[in-house]
Amino acid sequence: MRGNQANRLAAGGLIDRSTPLSFRFDGKTLSGFQGDTLASALVANGVKLVGRSFKYHRPRGILTAGSEEPNALVELRSGARREPNTKATTAELYEGLEAASQNRWPSLDFDVMAVNQLFAPIFVAGFYYKTFMWPAKFWEAIYEPAIRRAAGLGRAAGIPDPDRYDKAWAHCDVAIAGSGPAGLAAALAAARCGARVILCEEDFVLGGRLLADGGTID
Repeated sequence: MRGNQANRLAAGGLIDRSTPLSFRFDGKTLSGFQGDTLASALVANGVKLVGRSFKYHRPRGILTAGSEEPNALVELRSGARREPNTKATTAELYEGLEAASQNRWPSLDFDVMAVNQLFAPIFVAGFYYKTFMWPAKFWEAIYEPAIRRAAGLGRAAGIPDPDRYDKAWAHCDVAIAGSGPAGLAAALAAARCGARVILCEEDFVLGGRLLADGGTID
């Protein structure tokens, strides 16, 4: 069932409301717009729970709007193209995107491992340094297999990636990290002086803080 985007503002933002997109999260079909991140589309559809914490499996929602996001780590796609631990706040929404939550079983809403919260008083930082030391023969038979099963968040594909990726041996006179107002101004000034410039940006659109603050500089 397509989401109704009940939390979507009627106007504003950098999205193109004339270009709707359909995507799936944990098997549910939802909708967004061109220019959304996966995170903003989830918020618009009223999805607040996106993952579970590592140790206690406590419910986690979207905390930030960028690459500093600590909670909204999801799996994108499936099969050989599965990409774990992707930040929903930096993933550009596209038609047919498949995403799934991580670190839960059997489902995000009902996670059996949330029972770990009951043991929080004894699962303090460093408890494992004493707990798993004895008896020694338990390490290979019990402790290590259990720890390996519990470690990590997402699942690697386990089979070769069938895609090929572009790369370039690029050379420049000036490399600029970030396309905010300072980065754009520096790139323009260097290019006008005849320098070869590479402007690096982690987002899928240039602007940095200008995207949120608006306005025009010079």
